[in-house]
Amino acid sequence: MRTGTVPDTPTPRAARWLGVVRPFLRPLVRPHRRPAPVGPSRAHQLRALVAVLDEAVAAQRPADEAVAACGEPGPPAHGAARCGVQSITLHRLRARLQDLRTTDPDLMTAQAHAARLLAYDLWMLRASMNLAFTARPVDRTEAARVRLNGLGRPADDLRRLRDTLRAELSEA
Repeated sequence: MRTGTVPDTPTPRAARWLGVVRPFLRPLVRPHRRPAPVGPSRAHQLRALVAVLDEAVAAQRPADEAVAACGEPGPPAHGAARCGVQSITLHRLRARLQDLRTTDPDLMTAQAHAARLLAYDLWMLRASMNLAFTARPVDRTEAARVRLNGLGRPADDLRRLRDTLRAELSEA
């Protein structure tokens, strides 16, 4: 090597050293950064939330009929036996609702409110099944069972929430 010139290739000893060290230096020198994932837009999140709420409202009519069938006087009717199927349907819808990845604060509030309303529907189905198919019917449980007439106000609240979100979706 002459003075004032740059060697084209490193010396054999340096080449071996660079061959060993280079794989470890490369990640430090040039980190491979992946871009941050872009979340779904507010409109997309709203559409997904409204779709699940549409299915939940559609599933409420059979659930309401099943709860009302549990409250009919006399032995439990065939309609009361459908409570289990309706409970499974509402449970799956509630799980889908909770699995939505909403990031907008307003939509997160609406999603949590809808999940609470569906939890009430599930509780009402379970309570009506317990009252209708009790092992030892007594006058007090029979009186409570006869007062069952449907899901009640929380079902209406879920419909109103769905209608509000649907109106917001049509405006966007």
